[in-house]
Amino acid sequence: MQRRSFLLAPALLAAKPAYAPTLTVQVYVFTQWLNREKRTLGSGLDEIFSGFREAGYKHVELTSNLLSPDLAARTAALLKQNGLQLPVVYQGGNIHDAAESAKTIDAMAALAAQVKPLGTKALVFNTAPKPQRGRKTDEELARQREAMAEMVKRVRAHGLTLLLHQHAPEMSENSREWRDLLRVKPLGVCLDVHWILRGGQDVMTLVREAGPRIGDVHLRNSHNGVWDEELGDGDVDYRAVAAHLKQTGYRGYLTVELAWEAGTKISRPLVESIRRSRVYAEEVFGVKA
Repeated sequence: MQRRSFLLAPALLAAKPAYAPTLTVQVYVFTQWLNREKRTLGSGLDEIFSGFREAGYKHVELTSNLLSPDLAARTAALLKQNGLQLPVVYQGGNIHDAAESAKTIDAMAALAAQVKPLGTKALVFNTAPKPQRGRKTDEELARQREAMAEMVKRVRAHGLTLLLHQHAPEMSENSREWRDLLRVKPLGVCLDVHWILRGGQDVMTLVREAGPRIGDVHLRNSHNGVWDEELGDGDVDYRAVAAHLKQTGYRGYLTVELAWEAGTKISRPLVESIRRSRVYAEEVFGVKA
């Protein structure tokens, strides 16, 4: 047995996937910037994509509003013009309400069909919370699971992976809603790391629990609970997250997703902040954009 184990060891080592994540950047903070400037999304589209390129990124994650009927053609053209790939698209929706659930599933299936020709590999989905972030009943959770299973099937029919994203509401009661939805298989996971922290859960516990189901990791940090203008060291220990992902041979997406809130101190142009965030992510996670 010892000799057989020795002979098998090289094969077992070779079977472990090599660590090879893809660094991407999320568009959300650009929409906040345009809102501050009291400008429409369409008016800033050229600046968004040239900003990604200027900051040194090759892969982007867009929210579905950039693919609305009035913007979709321009978005596709600007991706190509700026040499950018679109591996991931984000959209949320209500799947706990019987009247809304079917509409959300149809919308996600339509989005999958739309972005497939753009080279998109995965859709990220976040369930809508109840008003005032009310507690979802067991019946509503069951409806979510049923809807999510159907959504997974519809999205996979277009050759795309579906990844579950989370904010703070899904983290309450020891991540009750998040863990309930993960009963659906083969649903993947998009871990938004700072929302784990803000939702009162332990980051590394959920990183380990999600394990090989993780396909995307959203990266943002804070000091004393307030979001920073750039990704760097802070309240979340990203070096611990990176060490775990390296050890497990992670091959999904690492997505810089900056966001501003009332206490965020803005001291430099946004493009410079996302560039500095890229440099930090490359150093900590050992990747190249």
